[in-house]
Amino acid sequence: MAKQSIFGRIAQLAKANINALLDSAEDPQKMLDQMVRDYKANITEAQGAVAQTIGNLRMLEDDYNEDVKASQDWGSKALAASRKADEFRGAGNATDAQKFDNLAKVALQRQITAENEARSAEPTIAAQNEVVDKLKTGLTQMEGKLNELANKRNELIARSKTAAAQTQVNDALKSIDIMDPTSEVSRFEEKIRREESKVRGQNELAASSLDAQFNSLEDLGEQTEVEARLAALKAGGTPTAAAIAAPTKLDESEFDNL
Repeated sequence: MAKQSIFGRIAQLAKANINALLDSAEDPQKMLDQMVRDYKANITEAQGAVAQTIGNLRMLEDDYNEDVKASQDWGSKALAASRKADEFRGAGNATDAQKFDNLAKVALQRQITAENEARSAEPTIAAQNEVVDKLKTGLTQMEGKLNELANKRNELIARSKTAAAQTQVNDALKSIDIMDPTSEVSRFEEKIRREESKVRGQNELAASSLDAQFNSLEDLGEQTEVEARLAALKAGGTPTAAAIAAPTKLDESEFDNL
């Protein structure tokens, strides 16, 4: 029963569909690790059981070979005793002849017993040889499955590491994307743009102030002409453009100081 149970387990493990098992697993890597451990443990147990089965078979074969050899030996002894009996009978010694004939009969009986024992062991030996062959085949298949599992595990781990590395690279690229409004580069660029806009505004403001100063100068010149003409009227003269003193001309250097 123990042998049959072991054989059934070996057959079950050898026929296992690894890909189907992985598809249904929540964590394929952990499942593979556990399967590798289980396979190694079962292979070790199966190897011990197969070794014991082979040992039992070799004992049966040894007993069988001993029975075959004993049958041959008893046959040879029976033949020798029969010939000796014939010699005594030819010499007229019937008593010794009968004695050796009896020995030949005993030897023949022993030969028959050995033959029967050997013959009865043959079916058992044949069946055990078949079981051992199947167990050996099952072990070979299990070892193949173990290699397949190990390769799958290594492949899965390599793919997992590659995927993780790609994720890290993608995350790093996202963090330095200059088009990303949340990135440091974009924030720094926005700060510079605001500073540039401020400078432009200051320049426009400065230009507007200078224009206002020029306009004030023009108004001052016109007011001066009016005052001159009024003074001429009070003096009894006729206010003319020639009589009106020209407004004082500003030196160009004064504009530079504005």
